[in-house]
Amino acid sequence: MGMHQYLESLAELELINRAPGYFKFEQHSVAAHSFKVTEIAQFLGDVEENAGEKIDWRLLYEKALNHDYTERFIGDIKTPVKYATPVLRSMLADVDDKLTENFIQNEIPSEFQKAYRRRLSEGKDDTLEGRILAVADKVDLLYESFGEIQKGNPEDVYPEMYKESLSTMLQYRDMHCVQYVISKVIPEMLAENFTTQAKLRQLTRRVLKNENSDE
Repeated sequence: MGMHQYLESLAELELINRAPGYFKFEQHSVAAHSFKVTEIAQFLGDVEENAGEKIDWRLLYEKALNHDYTERFIGDIKTPVKYATPVLRSMLADVDDKLTENFIQNEIPSEFQKAYRRRLSEGKDDTLEGRILAVADKVDLLYESFGEIQKGNPEDVYPEMYKESLSTMLQYRDMHCVQYVISKVIPEMLAENFTTQAKLRQLTRRVLKNENSDE
């Protein structure tokens, strides 16, 4: 038993495309997504640290970089399917956990198993680092959907993905990094020139207004 299987398996993440089943102008692999989420989490961590929060950078990088590794076992399942019912979500999580543990026991040398159980476990928890990961994941999805909208993709799923990403991000609006994204980053995004610019601005305002009215 050695690390060869793990290192070789990293290439599989380049072959798993995100948002399967929809027309896309630009494909995004799980490997590319993991890299981008790590870069985004790094920036969001900077925002939190500048605001006086203490960041466990090792934990943040481990969570972000590894958060979708286990998709090599079951692939990238469409979000509407994954969250269709609590029972299905629980069943998928159970399968994911069992396949991950089986992989660790059979492919990871014993001296590294504790580290990889930590790295390959669910990263989106109640820690600051877990919350940053949850936001970073949605920021990348926001940009993936924005890129398709900007290019004129007619699929209705991309405005829905954009809306869902923004709505989920707003659940963490008490965080400094989310406030920064909403006040600084999104206005810059919406200042870009593209055909449906006015419609996306309107959607953004509607989501922000609805979330604020729920407080």
